Amino acid sequence: MTPIVGVIGGGQLARMMIPAALGLGIEIRVLAEIDGSPAGLAATTVGDYRDEGTVLRFAEGVDVITFDHEHVPQAILSTLVERGVAVRPGPHALLLAQDKILMRERLSALGLPVPDWARVGTADHLAAFLDNHGGTAVLKTATGGYDGKGVRIVTDAADAADWLGSGTPLLVEELVHFRRELAQLVARRPSGEIVGWPVVESVQRDGVCAEVIAPAPASAGKISDVAFDIATTVARELDVTGVLAVELFETTDDRLLVNELAMRPHNTGHWSIDGSTTSQFEQHLRAVLDLPLGATGCRDVWSVMVNVLGGPVTGSLTDRFPAALADQPTVKLHAYGKDPRPGRKIGHATAGGDDLDEVVWRARSAAALLGSEAAG
Repeated sequence: MTPIVGVIGGGQLARMMIPAALGLGIEIRVLAEIDGSPAGLAATTVGDYRDEGTVLRFAEGVDVITFDHEHVPQAILSTLVERGVAVRPGPHALLLAQDKILMRERLSALGLPVPDWARVGTADHLAAFLDNHGGTAVLKTATGGYDGKGVRIVTDAADAADWLGSGTPLLVEELVHFRRELAQLVARRPSGEIVGWPVVESVQRDGVCAEVIAPAPASAGKISDVAFDIATTVARELDVTGVLAVELFETTDDRLLVNELAMRPHNTGHWSIDGSTTSQFEQHLRAVLDLPLGATGCRDVWSVMVNVLGGPVTGSLTDRFPAALADQPTVKLHAYGKDPRPGRKIGHATAGGDDLDEVVWRARSAAALLGSEAAG
């Protein structure tokens, strides 16, 4: 009998699950927010993921529900579970991905390394934290932030007057002095098997991931071991099913600190489509169906993924494909079916090879030919 996976969310992550599902002989159904979404090829339902009736009807007849994003309300997730629907990852895990304060509380309780943080609700609370942390801190909304949104650097409580006036708690953290940002992706299936990919280095521009290098240079040994231990601890203790991405800071004093969690395939794992034995999208489907997990070795010494941000000023992304394909025939191009817009992730390019500088150049060149703001 053909397994059926229902994916809530019609973005590029759901889109990239489609080829993996076809290869595995899995039927994939998508609940998309709008017509013409990136995952429209598999969109069997178009509707609001915040409407319980819509989600419950979508879940009828599927073997498991999983996600393109973490924003489905907890009440709807709980109703699905109560009705016997397999929801992976489950509401208890997704709650921590939805609320940064709860996530920090749980990670701290587990003894995992995180930046010094506090929950603040008033100007006095924020001012006290600033006084104790050198006068500068990072302030985040507890929910809803992504790609640099919902995050600001503050040096005075007045910098956050608008957020503090909302009456909702905020997360404040020390400003971490870091050498680079890393990401460790692992996958876990309900029966407990966990596998991980090599730790990767991500380059952020304006709060958005621009490039990923796999594996992270100079990551063999302690860094790699510590990153994997952190991620596997999170996956087990939080009971995460599917792909988990743990974003990390490598600090200037040689520590690894957890920055963010994503309980789904993640931008820092896109390189795995072309660069790993098993892509994160195939692995996610295997994991949520409790199938044996695939090998995660690298196909090349280096893989570099460059996001196409913004896109061409005129025309579509695919209009640029002939020039990019001709100039960089060994680079793999991926389009998300999105219209160009400043700062928007509309595709990516991945190159592989033995010489890191040359691989970086090829991936950046292809992205630049596609009109990426971040390439170069």
